[in-house]
Amino acid sequence: MRFRGANAINLDAKGRLAVPTRYRQRLLELDDGCLVATIDTDQPCLLIYPLAEWEEIQTEIEALSSFNPKTRRIQRLLIGNATDLEMDSNSRILVPPLLREHAGLEKRSILVGQGKKFELWSEERWAERLNEDLALCNADDEVPAELMSLSL
Repeated sequence: MRFRGANAINLDAKGRLAVPTRYRQRLLELDDGCLVATIDTDQPCLLIYPLAEWEEIQTEIEALSSFNPKTRRIQRLLIGNATDLEMDSNSRILVPPLLREHAGLEKRSILVGQGKKFELWSEERWAERLNEDLALCNADDEVPAELMSLSL
């Protein structure tokens, strides 16, 4: 259940996107095409999870103390914006207007596999993020310890 790769996709006038063919069968097998989308609290994009993956994450988020203002904020943002999505018979999902607005989604978008989830970006914001990330990787002098043993 690993998703990878960047996929250029188009949203139609109603805010629907066709799930790339290479993911369709897996998503149908996992949760009958049921997904959950929420905002990313750090980036102007959406996070899209298969339902079972999201339910595990939501359980962990709900277990955090609501008396801590920072954890309460995360609970409010992630769970409060979580929206159930379902693939239709044409393998499309409808991205609600509020989520599209948060991510600045228009017609041209990028769906990025991130292992157990997807990120959904506007094409313009994705290009900016990619260029910034590449520049930071090339400028960093210090490699995190957890990456030192990684061989590509």
